[in-house]
Amino acid sequence: MLTNHQKNIATFIHLSTFSRFIIPFGNFIGPIILWISNKDKSEFIDEHGKQAINFQISILLYAIILGTLTIPFFIFKIFNGIDFIDFNGFNDFHINMGKPSPLLYIGGGLGAIAVIGFILELIFIVMASLKARDGKLYQYPLTINFLK
Repeated sequence: MLTNHQKNIATFIHLSTFSRFIIPFGNFIGPIILWISNKDKSEFIDEHGKQAINFQISILLYAIILGTLTIPFFIFKIFNGIDFIDFNGFNDFHINMGKPSPLLYIGGGLGAIAVIGFILELIFIVMASLKARDGKLYQYPLTINFLK
């Protein structure tokens, strides 16, 4: 039988991922500290801790992949109008802002996917917290199970 303490710890494991807005890498540090200190006390807490950490690692991996794909498109577009060989100071400095290239559209589309992913991440964290509060297990979608 689950106690309120176990439900609260599991809920705080998920909610502690929001500490990244205050502490760098808080989305990893908070859940890991809560999970390690309480995983032996309850299978429920252990399962929620693994889910929260696996989800954060998966999100980091997806963000690295999206960033690796997106950033070159913007860089190629920005540096397209700059002549690096004949750069004679800031008097002749110009950036050609002609019609948008397909690279900019692709980069912008990938950026939009990243923003949508961020919003979905926040929604999934709140949903997992509510499930933990109710004493139910929650499986984050698109999570790679690093910890089993």
